[in-house]
Amino acid sequence: MAAEDRSGGVRLSRREIAVRVIVLSLGAVVVLMPVFWTVLTSLKTAEQTLAIPPVWFFDPQWSNYAEVLRIVPFQNYALNTATVVAGVVLGTLLSCSFSAYGFARLRAPGRNTIFGVLMATMMLPSTVTLVPTYIVFNKIGWLNTFLPLIVPAFFGSAFFIFMFRQFYLSLPKELEEAARIDGAGYFRIWWSIFLPLSMPVIATVTVFTFVGAYNDFFGPLIYLTDESKWTISVALSSFGGSPKIGPQLHMLTAATMIAAAPSIIVFLLAQRYYVNGISVSGINK
Repeated sequence: MAAEDRSGGVRLSRREIAVRVIVLSLGAVVVLMPVFWTVLTSLKTAEQTLAIPPVWFFDPQWSNYAEVLRIVPFQNYALNTATVVAGVVLGTLLSCSFSAYGFARLRAPGRNTIFGVLMATMMLPSTVTLVPTYIVFNKIGWLNTFLPLIVPAFFGSAFFIFMFRQFYLSLPKELEEAARIDGAGYFRIWWSIFLPLSMPVIATVTVFTFVGAYNDFFGPLIYLTDESKWTISVALSSFGGSPKIGPQLHMLTAATMIAAAPSIIVFLLAQRYYVNGISVSGINK
């Protein structure tokens, strides 16, 4: 049985610790097994990837990664992806933080009603608005450009506005009152006080937005018709059976590992702020 120590926490017995370690280890194996299999497949030859039973011991083909960069303009796809992701992250941070400041601090008739309507939009699937938005972007000549992927981010996201608002509600009002005494307006207060204090939430929103925009497949597939403007997520599909390359599973997994690296790096760099931002964004009403 678990006992309570002097500090008020729960002290676990050795058996309970061992059981938890075993359960967590098994869970880690289940989660990491697909990653391990992907890495193995990326180092095999084309024949070894289709062998039954699977080949577990082989000479790793590190040249697969160089071959991926040779047969497709991966650098160009990476540049396109970086352009889209940077624009989406910037637009999301600016629009959501500014909108959240208004919902958290400004007093206006119907503010809570408008915020409730905004939260209700999260229940609306994006596929419902796909056809109308496609028609609008087609009418204004934005098809086959990055604008349909970037510009909507500057109009905010309900979920991220909610996260920023919850964090802003936790900040003491004395900071805002002191800034007003010094003559600062609403915009200056948001830019000089609220944003610098929002690093945990900014890191969290950045990770979510980066991963979402980086892995977005449907948007670039719909709006980008020119192959030279593809993002990495769309380019990966060419390894699955395109007329140019054909189905090459070992190349597909190698390209997948290369494509996964930026998301992993961003998460590791922002992990400390990310976990803190998740915890502080829901502590207030």
